[in-house]
Amino acid sequence: MMKLKNKSSRLSGSKVGYNAALLLLGLPAIIYLFLFSYLPMFGVVIAFKDYNYIDGIWGSPWAGLEHFDYFFSSSDAARIIPNTIMYSLGFLFLKQILCIIVAILLYELSNRIYIKTYQTAILLPNFISWVLVAYIGFTLFSHQHGILNSIIESLGGARIEWYAEPKYWPAILTIFEMWKGVGMGCILYYAALMALDVSLFESAMLDGANRFQQIIHISIPSLMPTLIILLILGIGSIMGGDFGLFYQVPRNSGPLYPVTDIIATYTYRGLTSGNLSQSSAVGLFQSVCGMIMVITTNAITKKISPENSLF
Repeated sequence: MMKLKNKSSRLSGSKVGYNAALLLLGLPAIIYLFLFSYLPMFGVVIAFKDYNYIDGIWGSPWAGLEHFDYFFSSSDAARIIPNTIMYSLGFLFLKQILCIIVAILLYELSNRIYIKTYQTAILLPNFISWVLVAYIGFTLFSHQHGILNSIIESLGGARIEWYAEPKYWPAILTIFEMWKGVGMGCILYYAALMALDVSLFESAMLDGANRFQQIIHISIPSLMPTLIILLILGIGSIMGGDFGLFYQVPRNSGPLYPVTDIIATYTYRGLTSGNLSQSSAVGLFQSVCGMIMVITTNAITKKISPENSLF
């Protein structure tokens, strides 16, 4: 009996030591999260106050829901909320489709030189800042010296004022987002494919399945858990949006606001103009919506397929 107790205590002690090592490893990230995500959360009170620099956060007078009411009754809300949701949904689903296709194509390659070359080529755009991407865009779309306008003019067409024509920008923003994000996004799917048991494909081949049938019945189903997790996380960010894409690439052009203005850019302009309370109200609304989206989507997933839920 004593031997069993000693053995149990030794196992318990080793488990505590193992968890302590993991906690120590994650401690820098925990501290970072606390300092920059949880500690500043008291600042949400600004959304309910008429903030001014003299009185500070706690001394400024209360405004209640005045800033929320002002935002939702303005024409800005009718523009930026649909823009944010539609772009986020479009980017989310289109990117996942393209990521899965690229991951499968990489997995089907057998030559390691080709694999490394293509991986490098598709990953490189992810490490280019949006500021640099904006200059690439300006090189293409500049009215006077842009490459596209030069090509159009050489073919007998008239130059286009790209930064004053909203109708072109949904497609332009989508192309830039896919070009920059698909390479990194496909890595998780590629890793999931690499973890597959090769015997599954060998068995399918013996049963007469061609390569396309193997992709449909083995590769794609194996990616579903990863896809569901990424969709849940993506839907949680549906009220967000990539600030760099929507602010830098269109160069903050006023005529393009109807199709390029989202919550992130609207909040930034509010902060730079000194409307801290209104910007905080919009940011709080955005965060609460994101939290509700994650919880709701995960609950639906848990109801349909519990093993694929996030939590």
